[in-house]
Amino acid sequence: MKLLIMAPCLLSPFYVYRGAKEKEYKTSEKLLSFLAEHKGEMKILTYPCPEYELIGWPRPPMSKEVFEKLGMGEKAENIADFIGRVLTEEKPEKIIFLGVKGSPTCGVFHTTSSNPETFPYKAIQEFFYLPKEERINRSKELIKEQSFEVVPGEGVLFEVLKRRFPDAVYLEFDKDSIEKSIEKLKEAVEGL
Repeated sequence: MKLLIMAPCLLSPFYVYRGAKEKEYKTSEKLLSFLAEHKGEMKILTYPCPEYELIGWPRPPMSKEVFEKLGMGEKAENIADFIGRVLTEEKPEKIIFLGVKGSPTCGVFHTTSSNPETFPYKAIQEFFYLPKEERINRSKELIKEQSFEVVPGEGVLFEVLKRRFPDAVYLEFDKDSIEKSIEKLKEAVEGL
């Protein structure tokens, strides 16, 4: 058996911190079509969203360093424990992890970085009450104000996963390059 372990926001775009936008809907649609076409070739595990588990939804954009300061490390370890238990019980022949490019938690090769000392932590509570359009606009402002950068490196969860499961295949889904990301996933699933 092949086991595809993936970030939940790739299938259900409503987990995305600010609320789904068009690229999240397209990502979900394309991935669901791909999974339907390959349903006999693998099993799927979506783990709990680490950011939702820690902060809830909606939430402002936050960097890896901000999430670490808020205690994401412990949530990441708990999710990795869950995944480890599934792997122990199911014993897949091939394990493929699919994360999200630029995610502070689920970035595989790229994460988001900023200075956690300048982050406006009160925005976490304020964000909960903003309607979708205001959240999207406020997200853009925060990203600019905080000088968020996409940098090489893993998100908090994928640092833990790569340490615990070094022999797995790791892929990063780029929501700005959906077709290319699907092609890489196809290569990983079809190859053994």
